[in-house]
Amino acid sequence: MKTRIVIGVSLIVVVLAMANLFAGQAQRTDGQTAETRAGFSGLPAIEDPGARFNPLKIALLHWYQLNRTTQFPVGSQPYGVCFDGANIWTANFGDGTVTKLRASDGQVLGTFQAGIEPYGVTFDGANIWVSNVGDGTVDKLRASDGKNLGIFKLGTPATWMAFDGADIWVPNGGNTLTKLRASDGKNLGNFPVGNSPFQAAFDGKNVWVTNGVDNNVMKLRASDGKLLGTFPTSPGPIGVAFDGVNIWTANRGSGTVTKLRASDGALLGTFNTPIAPYGIAFDGADIWVTGTYLYELRASDGKILGQFNPPDNTVGAAFDGANVWIALSANTVGKF
Repeated sequence: MKTRIVIGVSLIVVVLAMANLFAGQAQRTDGQTAETRAGFSGLPAIEDPGARFNPLKIALLHWYQLNRTTQFPVGSQPYGVCFDGANIWTANFGDGTVTKLRASDGQVLGTFQAGIEPYGVTFDGANIWVSNVGDGTVDKLRASDGKNLGIFKLGTPATWMAFDGADIWVPNGGNTLTKLRASDGKNLGNFPVGNSPFQAAFDGKNVWVTNGVDNNVMKLRASDGKLLGTFPTSPGPIGVAFDGVNIWTANRGSGTVTKLRASDGALLGTFNTPIAPYGIAFDGADIWVTGTYLYELRASDGKILGQFNPPDNTVGAAFDGANVWIALSANTVGKF
């Protein structure tokens, strides 16, 4: 019995020592050689010892930033990215397709035709919706096998959508937000929004949409599309994301992101992410902002936790519960 106790204590000591060693190595490496991150030429990283403690990343031994980026080939010019609970989907603007990849290892599981110039992809719990800029349509694909279940015409370029649990909300070139019933694609209404709406996000009750030319974001009640508020952002908002409490916008025209309180739209902060921010995603703790560079910000206060210089521009972003997936215009998707 004494022998077992001694062995048990020894193992605990070894595990703790190894954990401290790995943590120290991760911090030192992040501070000294950010450019070694799996082919991504990084800007100097900012120390953030606690940000990597996502339980799934611990299980994968990827709770730290070192060597955690892998790229997988998809179609031509991927823009939108979404997660279906097991797989990652990309909208490939350049070749009229969407790609399905297994999230665990990036294995391509299928490439499926969509409309002209696919831009956004959204998961409704069973199906993938694809918005097409080139022909003003939205495709509904069965997530299990990519079978096309319907093509729904809007008549104007369709951009990045959101799902509210029952319906799909599609910003489009008619300066409206179209509500499609997810079960059958029936048009339930076209609601006027601002000039050049780009992306929609759902906060549990309401739908938010960025208006790129008007430099604001609008909040509409999901039940009936009633406008609940218009809130200014910095110039050129495109991407929008909800973090559970607040709304974030990526402002391409000003090199910033805006944080608004979802309950009333109050401005909580404007944070610099220089050079053309585009898409935005929340990973459960942090905000990821795509564009010419890739930034990771702490959601609580907007502090920059990581800065990366990818091999090409980054566009859409999605979180799979453990990793963030980023669309790269060089026909690949990166897994962080």
